[in-house]
Amino acid sequence: MKNTLIIDENQLERIIMRITHEIAEKTGLNNLAVVGIRTRGVSLAKRICENIKKAFNADVDFGILDITLYRDDFSLLSQHPVVNSSDIPFAVDKKTVVLCDDVLYTGRTVRAAIDCLMQMGRADKIQLAVVVDRGHRELPIRADYVGKNVPTSRSEKIVVKFEETDGVNEVRLN
Repeated sequence: MKNTLIIDENQLERIIMRITHEIAEKTGLNNLAVVGIRTRGVSLAKRICENIKKAFNADVDFGILDITLYRDDFSLLSQHPVVNSSDIPFAVDKKTVVLCDDVLYTGRTVRAAIDCLMQMGRADKIQLAVVVDRGHRELPIRADYVGKNVPTSRSEKIVVKFEETDGVNEVRLN
């Protein structure tokens, strides 16, 4: 079962469009910001913003969050971890912020993203959109928008690939 394709390009496109419509329905698009967690959460966030523009003729704020310095395993990373900058070109205050990431696993990445975001201001709401929820939570965190639930063992890995970063749009179970 190694390297099994579980979501192809067409399915991934439909998942992202469905998530887009769920966000629009739930938030109304007023005071909405869509923020991607580096790296593949950024691709998801961009696509959601593009879909909102096409489907609803609306512009929403878009941002990029680098959580490297907020991770609880920062000291366990390599001696010289790559720290990119966050790019949040809007005030977070009084916004509904939808954090985007590719895979929800233990919840620790999301916790770090929330910590980082809260340093930037006081959002009215913070929601979470993910392509895949694979289970195995270590923190009480859940996604508001889930593309697909894929039960996995801890030894397995979900790999989400986007054209922008990987040259292909798919999700595989390794």
